[in-house]
Amino acid sequence: MTKDYSKYALLMKALGDETRIKIFDMLSEGEKCACNILEEFNITQPTLSYHMKILCESGIVDSRRDGVWMKYSINRENLDKIKQFFDDISFKIYG
Repeated sequence: MTKDYSKYALLMKALGDETRIKIFDMLSEGEKCACNILEEFNITQPTLSYHMKILCESGIVDSRRDGVWMKYSINRENLDKIKQFFDDISFKIYG
């Protein structure tokens, strides 16, 4: 099976920022509204939108509109893909 290294790179790049890692960790607790995410940071709404755009475009986070609010959640399928990538590397190293 051919690996899509560009997809892995996009996923890893999305998580290559402290703010986005914290957001991702928050989403591990379940779907969150942008307003609830914003409360945890000392950033502006446009800055949060920038980070959420990167996370969503990478495919590691999903978004949906609920009235006037945006809600975000982890894309479990892509999370499983990146976990499998690291598991495969670990298997090669440790056998």
